[in-house]
Amino acid sequence: MSKTPGWLGGLGTRLTHMGERLEERRAEAAADPHAHPSHEHDVPDHIPPPPDYAPAVAARPDPVDAVPWGMRVAAEAGWRLLVLAGTIWVLGQIISQVQLVAFAFMGALLVTALLQPTVARLKRLGLPRGLATALTAILGFVIMGLIGWFVVWQIMDNAQDLTEKVQQGIQDLRAWLLNSPFHVTEQQINDISKNLSDTIGTNVQEITSAGLQGVTVLVEMMTGMLLAMFSTLFLLYDGKKVWQWTLKLVPVNARPGMAGAGPRAWRTLTAYVRGTVIVAMIDAIFIGLGLYFLGVPMAVPLAVLIFLFAFIPLVGAVISGALAVVVAIVANGPFIALMVLIVVLAVQQIEGHILQPFILGRAVRVHPLAVVLSVAAGGLVAGIGGAVVAVPLVAVLNTAIGYLRAHAKENALKAAPKPHGATAVDLAPTPPPVQVAVEGSPSNPPPAQPPLPPVPDEPGEAGRE
Repeated sequence: MSKTPGWLGGLGTRLTHMGERLEERRAEAAADPHAHPSHEHDVPDHIPPPPDYAPAVAARPDPVDAVPWGMRVAAEAGWRLLVLAGTIWVLGQIISQVQLVAFAFMGALLVTALLQPTVARLKRLGLPRGLATALTAILGFVIMGLIGWFVVWQIMDNAQDLTEKVQQGIQDLRAWLLNSPFHVTEQQINDISKNLSDTIGTNVQEITSAGLQGVTVLVEMMTGMLLAMFSTLFLLYDGKKVWQWTLKLVPVNARPGMAGAGPRAWRTLTAYVRGTVIVAMIDAIFIGLGLYFLGVPMAVPLAVLIFLFAFIPLVGAVISGALAVVVAIVANGPFIALMVLIVVLAVQQIEGHILQPFILGRAVRVHPLAVVLSVAAGGLVAGIGGAVVAVPLVAVLNTAIGYLRAHAKENALKAAPKPHGATAVDLAPTPPPVQVAVEGSPSNPPPAQPPLPPVPDEPGEAGRE
């Protein structure tokens, strides 16, 4: 019993010390609130892991990783295609606002591609550039003007004869309908004629407005022809400077590729125009001779129209041939029209299978499907002018894109790192040294070496040939 009060006193002393230390720690915590986070406002620094029996929860993946690879590629290509389509649409809207200027410049490019070889030949003969350009331009414009005047003169000279033959053809058609097994009566024919007359009489205002619109179109055509003439003159004289100025608008990194693609595209355009003119002349001459010997009126104007429509690939030949057949059937009857159709088809078959592959060759390598689609798209967008310039535009773009692709591949091969280790060249046997024969000593010529292949002057020239 004597030890119990001492043990209790020691326990009380220890409890007192523990209480004091607890108070000290509380005071320190109150003085520094960041030392120990509270449950109400702060988040604890360490979260204990879940127990072993808790189910595993997978973490959410990155949204980019969650999208399939094909969809990401499609999205990347999609927005770029949208930007490209928007750019093309804006350019189309701008060109549509200045359609006359655009077509005049395109016509000037086509005429320049036709006349520029003549300027080059005259300069090689020693003529100054200005004189060669003036002679070529004047001669070309005079020839084109004479062709237009000849067509108008022939049409005016044969219009009365054609009108009489058309009236005679209508009378023959009327007589054939009356005696045909279709049981057409004269009253029905008179009713059809009266309805046509009434339709023309009630639409006098529309016909008059169409005539005024035709006058406006004629004025625009004359303006476009003047613009094309001036543009052709300056392109023939300063075409190289114009091209050099255009290259300054291209980014510096893409300038070497464009500098090589431009001349090749121009050669393609020159080959296309020259080949088309030759083929069109052959078509016009042979079909015109066939029309002349068959007695079809206005054979020469029809031949000139066949020449002009030949610049619209595929479609132009069909339209001009159909026009010749219609004139033949109205003026000369069904048998002569059938003979004209045979002549047109024969000449066009020779053109498609012999003339175009031989004359154009591989200079204009455009698939027939691309020709049809480009002509249709050009006609829908810009009418006859769009159909004329569609195929040369596609041919030029095909040549330029092909060269740019080859140029980019060549640059990539040059920038590629060289292979490590020994190569076939390093392991090849070293040739013996060449013995140089000294004058006065017996000659000991080295063995004959195979000639090296010729190096092209420009990148891609050998591939083009």
